[in-house]
Amino acid sequence: MDGGNPGGVDAQFDEMVEGAKNALSTVLSLKKGEYMLIVIDDSKADIGRAFEVGGKCLGASTKMYSLSKHERPIMEVPSDLSCLLKNHQVIINTFSSNSQETPFRVKLLYEEIQNKARVGHAPGITTSMMREGPMKVNYSEIVKSADCLMEQFKDVKSVHITAPAGTDITMDLENRNWHTDLRINEGDFGNLPAGEVWCAPVENGANGKIVIDGSIGDLGQVTCLLTMTVKNGRLVDVECDDRELSRQVNELSDIDDGARIIGELGIGLNPGARIVGVMLEDEKAGETAHIAFGNNIDMSGGNNHSKTHRDYLFYKPTIIATYLDGSKKDILRDGKVVC
Repeated sequence: MDGGNPGGVDAQFDEMVEGAKNALSTVLSLKKGEYMLIVIDDSKADIGRAFEVGGKCLGASTKMYSLSKHERPIMEVPSDLSCLLKNHQVIINTFSSNSQETPFRVKLLYEEIQNKARVGHAPGITTSMMREGPMKVNYSEIVKSADCLMEQFKDVKSVHITAPAGTDITMDLENRNWHTDLRINEGDFGNLPAGEVWCAPVENGANGKIVIDGSIGDLGQVTCLLTMTVKNGRLVDVECDDRELSRQVNELSDIDDGARIIGELGIGLNPGARIVGVMLEDEKAGETAHIAFGNNIDMSGGNNHSKTHRDYLFYKPTIIATYLDGSKKDILRDGKVVC
């Protein structure tokens, strides 16, 4: 190690600890005397250790659990991990992101929130995210934008979403409440890095097309436009000049019947987040939106029990809301929040 060298390994680890402390104190409200569990694998051990040190700095008792002692991909939550989930107020999930393990991640999150933990879900988080940009922002400022958006979405019946690449879709949002990962409460979860708001659209109430010019969960940044046609909430067609990408999207969308059903509408708000091909960070990037297909049972009103959940991101959305009283309002214009 480089000791006092500001560009050395010690300095880099200290920066990760600061990123961890920032999220633990502001987003997860970790308190002195609480118990925190960190679920890692070998690929994310250094990040797990940064959360461990950050938690101890804030006065928490910490414990690490490694998935690497199990054969991968993991399909079910290991029994010894299930036992640990009952005894911790805060849980951090920081391990590699593998599309084959999406069903495991869904089951793990469900158990964690059923045990009333406050969960920071960070599969695929990188040292760059910890040290730079999305984890080092002033989360208190982003909260203001999130609160403004969620206030604007009250009493919304439907939205019409367009974007420069060609997205043009309407969604029924009636009686669907919005969530944010900027305040993680008991029995709830949010991603780290944080910085988005989202809801579960009415499952049969989306019609139109989504044109992806950003990235796709577990598949990374797109190399050419991917067009997805949606009828009555169901993905019915995928078009792309990259035939291999089309094949992958169709294959992942056929895991079960719910994998083609609309699951989420999300809006990124974090000014420090970048489009890097890792959805954990990409979906937080300001001036973007993402639409997911698959599981949404953890969201208000959601009833899609698919084994999978996959996000599709596009740039600079304009969102026009129609309210229950028939009035209309621009909520986002070219990706910017209208408040």
